[in-house]
Amino acid sequence: MTTLKLQFKMPPLVFGGNVFGWTADKKTSFRLLDALMDRGLNYIDSANVYSHWANGNSGGESETILGQWMHERKNRDKVIIATKVGSPMGKGNPDLSIPYITEQLDLSLKRLQTDYIDVYYSHKYDESTPQHETLAIYHNAIKAGKIREIGASNFPLIALQEALALSQESDLPSYTFIQPEYNLMERQSFEGDYRDFCIENELIVNSYFTLASGFLTGKYTDVEDASGKERERFVKKYFDERGKALLKALKQTADKHEVSQAGVSIAWTMDQPGICAPIVSASTESQLKSFDEALNMRLDDEDLQRLDDASRKK
Repeated sequence: MTTLKLQFKMPPLVFGGNVFGWTADKKTSFRLLDALMDRGLNYIDSANVYSHWANGNSGGESETILGQWMHERKNRDKVIIATKVGSPMGKGNPDLSIPYITEQLDLSLKRLQTDYIDVYYSHKYDESTPQHETLAIYHNAIKAGKIREIGASNFPLIALQEALALSQESDLPSYTFIQPEYNLMERQSFEGDYRDFCIENELIVNSYFTLASGFLTGKYTDVEDASGKERERFVKKYFDERGKALLKALKQTADKHEVSQAGVSIAWTMDQPGICAPIVSASTESQLKSFDEALNMRLDDEDLQRLDDASRKK
């Protein structure tokens, strides 16, 4: 785990709020949020596009539920909120232009019922907008007190390098939070040069898809298990020999520690170099048990080697 100085205390796990208004309705979302606060897990990650893909949704549902919960609980000062801008709501291209960010930031603030956002992310790299323009509008928003920190999600390494260099050269705010996809099934894009760059520049990495959209929980044993489920489109690619070997290694490790496979998967990610706090989601309060397991588990060298061998199997 990486330890860095922040404006706030970073909990060991970040909760992925994409489930709010999708696989968790308002009532369930409130229960999840209350349970997370009881555990001291007060960092919630959302986005303006969550969850436009669900039937009847248009985007903003996650932020709206989160805002309603904070308003009812009157606990905004106790919650760390991250949200994002730039990913298209449906068809279209990423948009990090000044007019779009200006509009969307105010909409997010309204839905969240707050006057500031702790971490505001560029959700996807926009090759059509000069990075100087994007950082300039963030500069104005920080000056106005609307956002505290900025982050980059799904940025190619070269774009991230250019952004940080530009920040140093032009006295513009710098991306300090990074969100790459990273888990036992998806390692290649982060490990190596990308991770080295993050560590060297003391960037705060909150990786997402920690459970590979549910695949690493072991609840899907084959393609048929996932058929018709909300996450079928995400997990169906994993049912190959490597995926099966990894599920076997996860089960062996989980049985050894008498915990869930999800708990092992989360603990493995927390243990990886460069990862500050992985993002994990749950759709029911009972699923938070795997969070507790990960926070109280220590994987030994034998466990890590078993998982590493299976994860890298060709």
